Amino acid sequence: MDINGIVWTVQLRFGLALVLGFLVGLERESTKVEQKLVFGGVRTHPIISMFGFGCAWLSNIGDTFMLPFGLIAVAALTSVAYVGKIRAERFGTTSEVSALLTFIVGALALLVPVWIPLALGVVNTILLSEKAMLESYVERLSRVEFLAAVKFLLVTVIILPVLPNAEFTQFHINPTKIWQVVIIVSSLGFAGYLLERQFGEKVGLWLSGILGGIVSSTAVTVSMGRMARSSPERSESALQATLLAGSVSYLRMLVLVWFISPGLCWSLAGAFAVIAVVGGILSIRMFSKEAPSKEASIPDLQNPFEIRPAVVFAGLFVFLTIATIVVRSHLGDGGILALSAIVGVTDVTPFIMTLAHAPEGASHLVISSIILAMMSNTIAKAVYFATLSGKNRKETAIRYSIMALVHLPFILF
Repeated sequence: MDINGIVWTVQLRFGLALVLGFLVGLERESTKVEQKLVFGGVRTHPIISMFGFGCAWLSNIGDTFMLPFGLIAVAALTSVAYVGKIRAERFGTTSEVSALLTFIVGALALLVPVWIPLALGVVNTILLSEKAMLESYVERLSRVEFLAAVKFLLVTVIILPVLPNAEFTQFHINPTKIWQVVIIVSSLGFAGYLLERQFGEKVGLWLSGILGGIVSSTAVTVSMGRMARSSPERSESALQATLLAGSVSYLRMLVLVWFISPGLCWSLAGAFAVIAVVGGILSIRMFSKEAPSKEASIPDLQNPFEIRPAVVFAGLFVFLTIATIVVRSHLGDGGILALSAIVGVTDVTPFIMTLAHAPEGASHLVISSIILAMMSNTIAKAVYFATLSGKNRKETAIRYSIMALVHLPFILF
């Protein structure tokens, strides 16, 4: 098979099986310093992988029983090792299961496209080596948050397949597409939420602002405003985090628009990139004045993988879809621009997702409306922060005014 110019001969596939087995074995060998009774190491795992490759070879030439028998043999060895661990009061099957997977990777290296054993072998190694990091993620994610995410995923798996993929009413409401938008927005927000929970407190408010902007820049603004009021000495760092969150929100919006309309995404990319850079520059100037505090968690961020905010988002999406069509039919293009300025005082994501679904695509009206909505939202966040913080109102007005004015050329021209 020719992949990226490489013809994967049997010899190369054998080398791949050996390398992937050695990779896992090297990781397991490194853990023996801290742990005892670890099944396999730098020699055992390559041998298991070659054993899987050999069984796959024999299966190909007619001895089809060799693959299941080989897997049973490795499972028997790992079972003996696991019994020994239990007797030593050591519990956990990670090493044993990874050995079984190594056998399967060795077999797949011969039987299937090479990306499959590559993916399995590399991911297996990462999961084995990053135990501490994964456990720290779990510790930071409370049981309530985890259950909320699981419930959302379950509801999604159940709801999405049964939703009708058809347009209803004169407003062209498609339930499947609406829920797909909810999933896209929630997934990106949840990724930012996990990153903020993991790294925010370790680095400082500036990083919390960046990661929080992936979830909700408005929530970051409100949280930072309250922090600045309760801790005036941190007001400059709070304003910096707010500006960074606002800058990242433009990049976040580009990603969301790309999922819906790649053409519109590229039409917005230049304007949003410029505005994001300007916001970043405005925050960097402040960064030199005050070192960021490392007590930087953002308590007001909500887990995006919860059913209630997802349903609210879907409701807003439907409402704004209807409102956009009604306003345009009665007030024309000027009405859409006015609506853009109005919805900017709240969460602009549902409105922009509505415009991204517009049949006219990347028209000047759609682009101007989206940028105007983001400008309105930027001004609203400046008001939120200045009102809540009670300090640095002049600095807030100056910096956000500059950021808002940068929108105008892209709206007008």
